Amino acid sequence: MTDLPTVIGIAGATGLVTGIGALPVFVRAHVSHRTYDAALGLAAGLMIAASVFGLILPGTEEGSLEAVLAGLLVGGFGLLAGNRLIPHLHARYRGWRAEGGATRADVAGMAGSGRVGEGGPGEDPSREDDASDNDATATADATLRRALLVGGAITLHNAPEGLAIGVAFASGLEEVALVLAIVIGLQNVPDGFAFAIPMAETGISNLRVLAYTALSGTVPQVLAAAVGFSLVSLSTGLFPAAAGFAAGAMLTVVFREMIPSSHGHGHADAATAAFLGGFVLLIVVDAVVVA
Repeated sequence: MTDLPTVIGIAGATGLVTGIGALPVFVRAHVSHRTYDAALGLAAGLMIAASVFGLILPGTEEGSLEAVLAGLLVGGFGLLAGNRLIPHLHARYRGWRAEGGATRADVAGMAGSGRVGEGGPGEDPSREDDASDNDATATADATLRRALLVGGAITLHNAPEGLAIGVAFASGLEEVALVLAIVIGLQNVPDGFAFAIPMAETGISNLRVLAYTALSGTVPQVLAAAVGFSLVSLSTGLFPAAAGFAAGAMLTVVFREMIPSSHGHGHADAATAAFLGGFVLLIVVDAVVVA
């Protein structure tokens, strides 16, 4: 059976691939909304196929259907609860959306507006130093809050993928785990693209966008893979429920975030075509790896 350091290495490599999706920010003036929606559709197709063929079906083969379905419902509703309870900011094409207690001010901050401490022409000079200190503190607090809000969304989105990799490897299903790792890596490219485009609109440098995007996939996926591997290693009987849990969370991400975000902008056909392409791509990858 694959050991934990190997699982962490594979999950880390899979997460780092997310950074490839950030490369278009270097020519982001040419990135169209159609391309953005199609990227989300492709990622959605890959994730749904991976959930079904890489988690649900192997889970039913290794254990009972009831255990898989129970895990699926817990994972799906658990992620919905997390969306409600955890304040976070979802990346959108050239913008952000607040959820779970995040505010409009947080969204405005991501766009670079709403700066604190812009004094008027009649401001008292004797208070300038105190105001500067207060402004610096407020700016640091706002920056930390925005980082936590974005980090919350990234964790909710990417952790189920790392969990799926760790669970599959811990169950001794190396072929299934390898397919999942490859597919999640493929899915991470358009996923990183969807994260990087609105991040680039905040005005930070392209290199920092690239670094943040790569880390957004790597950190939560490595941590979740380690947790999934460690838990299932204690008892292989946990695999069906754990596989269902990861699948349920991934399916919820797709229907809750990716599909709605890729529609409503006049490019639904492009998003749907990319979705079908992603689904078929998973089947091809699965056939090649297993063969």
